[in-house]
Amino acid sequence: MGKRYRHPPIIEALCEFCFEPGPPWDLAIPGLIYEKIKAEFPKRRQVKAFEVNVTAGLEGVEQRVTTTDRIHFLREDEKALVQVDRNLLVVNHLRPYPSWQHFLPLIQLGFTVYTEMAQPKGIQRIGLRYINRIEIPGQHIELQDYLQFYPFIGPELPQDFDSFFAGIQIPYDNSRDSLRLQISSTIAETSDHAAVLLDLDYFLAQPGQIPLQEVFTWVEIAHQRVEEVFEACLTDRLRDMFEEIVP
Repeated sequence: MGKRYRHPPIIEALCEFCFEPGPPWDLAIPGLIYEKIKAEFPKRRQVKAFEVNVTAGLEGVEQRVTTTDRIHFLREDEKALVQVDRNLLVVNHLRPYPSWQHFLPLIQLGFTVYTEMAQPKGIQRIGLRYINRIEIPGQHIELQDYLQFYPFIGPELPQDFDSFFAGIQIPYDNSRDSLRLQISSTIAETSDHAAVLLDLDYFLAQPGQIPLQEVFTWVEIAHQRVEEVFEACLTDRLRDMFEEIVP
C-alpha cells in the first residue's frame, strides 16, 4: 500500500476500458446496467460525447468527428460516476478521493456488470489515470523545491514565462504498457498561490494483450506503478504540505 495523505492533491481518478466488440450493441444495455448498479449509482444522465477518428489515405490525413449519446450513472453526491457507451466503460472518482481500497470496488462493479450485459469479445485498451492539482503558497516559486519532475529552462533562455507544459512517456513490460507523465501550469484557486497539474496516465499500449479474466491483475499493477512514479515526483517539502497519515 502506498502512502496516504491528509491533504491529497488528487482532483480526479479514472479507469477506462475500451472493448473489442462482441454482439451488436443493443440500446437496452445501459438500462440493464443501471438496474444492476443503481443502489450505488442512483442518478442517471444522458450526455453528448465527441469521438475523433483519424485515418490516412492517398489524399492525406482525414479527421472525422462524430457524436454519440453516452450515459452517466452517478452516485448521490455526484463525486463518483460510471460512464457507459458502445464498447466503452469509464469509472471516475472526483475530489475528495477516498483511497484505492474504496475506488477499486467501484471499478470492479462497473466492469463486472458491463461485461455481463454487453459481452465484449476482449480488451482493446485499459487506462488508469490520476490528475493531481498542487497548490503551493507564493506566486513565484522554484519548482525544484517541491517536485522532482519539472521543465528545465537553460540559463541562456528567458527565465520569466507565463505558462509551461512538459511530459514524458515511460515504457513497461517490453513496451506492452506505458505511463504518460505530464506537468503543466494552471490557474491557482487563490491569488497568493502557484498551481500545477501533475497528470499520470498508465495504459495498455499494445491492444488486445490482456485477456478479460486478467484485467484486475493488470489494474492492480498499474495502480502500484502510478503510486511509485507519483511518490518519485515529490520532494519531502511537498510531502510535508500533504501531511502523511501514519497508521
